[in-house]
Amino acid sequence: MSAFFDGKTILITGGTGSFGRMFTSLLLKESNPESIRIFSRGEYLQWEMEQLFDDERLRFFIGDVRDKDRLYRASADADIIVHAAALKQVPAAEYNPIEAIKTNIDGASNVIDAAIDNEVQRVMAISTDKAVHPVNLYGATKMVAEKLFVQGNSYAGARNTRFACTRYGNVVGSRGSIIPLFLKQKENGILTITDQRMTRFWLTLEQGAEFVMKCIELMKGGEIFIPKIPSMRIIDLAKTIAPDAKLKDIGIRPGEKLHEVLITEDEARHARDFGRYYVIEPELKYWQETPINGGKKLPDGFRYTSDMNKDWISSDDLQRMINI
Repeated sequence: MSAFFDGKTILITGGTGSFGRMFTSLLLKESNPESIRIFSRGEYLQWEMEQLFDDERLRFFIGDVRDKDRLYRASADADIIVHAAALKQVPAAEYNPIEAIKTNIDGASNVIDAAIDNEVQRVMAISTDKAVHPVNLYGATKMVAEKLFVQGNSYAGARNTRFACTRYGNVVGSRGSIIPLFLKQKENGILTITDQRMTRFWLTLEQGAEFVMKCIELMKGGEIFIPKIPSMRIIDLAKTIAPDAKLKDIGIRPGEKLHEVLITEDEARHARDFGRYYVIEPELKYWQETPINGGKKLPDGFRYTSDMNKDWISSDDLQRMINI
């Protein structure tokens, strides 16, 4: 149980998505917020979520992060913003690049402006491993969004608004992840593999939401928080989900990496190890704030990558994670 969120008003952009639903569920279960504002574009998904939770503390705002005026209205008198809204499908972003920029970059800028002008105390942006050494437009927009949120603290200046990011890997079972695809392909007995060498970081929706909650409490402003999470080879993932299925190699797709990176060697120079997570601190800091206490410096040349990870998911662990 966390008393930090008690009595707080929390705005979640992209609140009807997989993360938003889980984060809302944890807030209601583990704390007693004054209200939770769900900000998203789709009225039907909001109606579904309203029926699912049936809690008078939830407020539903139809809106788009591209619409600054609507964001200003939604964030008025809010204490915390969790920014999860994004266009995140890699092929869709490649085919609609300007739309991805409007949502993922311009939308991030709008959230920052609304938070500062409405004196929101804490803003946490949800990022992705694809923002590191990006090879597709989605990753590039999230890299820019990270920079905007870190340096958003310099725009806030002496005001109380502070910004930080959480960056983590693939979420088991989220919309658009490979696991629902494999479960569907299992019915036909053929699973498509892009490259048998491929590895990915994995965590559950609940783990991701719990990590974000913890980081909101810890943040001072400007940090990028990274959880220590396990990796798994895609081929092992496929064999766990459908051990009797045939595997069909289709080749790596455009904009896809063999392995993902959560911390680069350059970032490691200004990052610290806190045991169960890492914190990347801002290199350029134009605001005064005491760093989070503790942590160990990372060794020279340190990289946190899915293929060189020390922690790997077993087949039994994965089966428990996805309930198969």
